[in-house]
Amino acid sequence: MDPFIAIAALITLTAFFAYVNHRYLALPMSIGLMLMSLLISVCILLLEFIGIPAAVRADQMISGIDFSKVLMQGMLGLLLFAGALHVNMDDLAEHSLEISIFSTVGVLTSTFLVGSVFYGFSCWMGWQLRPVHCFLFGAIISPTDPIAVLNIMKKVGAPKSLETKISGESLFNDGIGVVVFLVLLEIATGGTHMTAGNVAALFLKEAAGGILFGLMAGYLAYRMLRSINNYQVEILITLALVMGGYALGTAFHISAPLAMVVAGIFIGNHGRRFAMSETTREHLDTFWELVDEILNSLLFVLIGLEVLVLTLRLDYFTAGLLAVPLALTARFISIGGPVLILRRWRSYAPGSVKIMTWAGLRGGISVALALSLPAECHRELILTMTYVVVAFSVLVQGLTIRRMF
Repeated sequence: MDPFIAIAALITLTAFFAYVNHRYLALPMSIGLMLMSLLISVCILLLEFIGIPAAVRADQMISGIDFSKVLMQGMLGLLLFAGALHVNMDDLAEHSLEISIFSTVGVLTSTFLVGSVFYGFSCWMGWQLRPVHCFLFGAIISPTDPIAVLNIMKKVGAPKSLETKISGESLFNDGIGVVVFLVLLEIATGGTHMTAGNVAALFLKEAAGGILFGLMAGYLAYRMLRSINNYQVEILITLALVMGGYALGTAFHISAPLAMVVAGIFIGNHGRRFAMSETTREHLDTFWELVDEILNSLLFVLIGLEVLVLTLRLDYFTAGLLAVPLALTARFISIGGPVLILRRWRSYAPGSVKIMTWAGLRGGISVALALSLPAECHRELILTMTYVVVAFSVLVQGLTIRRMF
């Protein structure tokens, strides 16, 4: 199917689902859209199972949109910038120690725990996975998805300090998680020898390079914004910052997601305060909120439709169900350990670890990373397991998180 027709069909379907959800279901938008698209996908598969070739058209639409490329090279930079734009720098600085530990040590700990248990399970099942393939799965599902988390956190009424910790962590651990994934993928495909020096150098280049590039790009855009007072041009500058900056970051082989988070925080705080008029701030917020809502809606419909590309094997699906408690346990340990140590210097409300564990939603980024795996990395198995974890995370955790406050 022609890409334009596929995108037009996706937008039309998303608009219809959004209308039905708003008019009849009244679920959080992202959850309602994913639920409906998932149900439609299941119905298509059932029709195919009884001999009605309904999946052909759907497959044509899905194949016309490369989910991994659309998200990782198109939507992600825009969504991360839009989310970071409204993060208060003072609140972030107040909780910077916890956020930095959760988004680095937490991701690495969870990756190791998930990968180790998965390797033991794969040996028992006789799948003959290499350890690095199991750690790749750990890197895919360990970081929380800022797109899903920020969307939910806006609506659940969490205490401000806890919302800042969860939202801040999700913005940064996403970038760190992508870096860890890329490092492991280099090792798995033979691009880098598994030595501590090579791994550390690649990690440092991706992470530190992304943060530094984000600061430089954000400062350049800030200087341009400060020199004019025309909201149309200023919005265009921020759009160029995201799209051009993300493309350059990818070309330089540094973490473009981290760069966009840093640039968004810089523009949303320093730029908003010193380089924009009140009129510009109002129009800028309206523009980026609209971009955020539209892309979020398209993303969660796409996630639901991606079930059509899964390899439907009972053992893969069973492994995915077992991966759900594994992912939650690994997150509980990776959050609970640092909190136990930090309690000496920081105060935490009762149940904070439990809430942060349950609020750590996985989303489209995990699915996109799994889709980007080459076949030799056991792509179909890891993709199916990832999809089951993401579906549980968004539909079950997302629908029940409000009850924890």
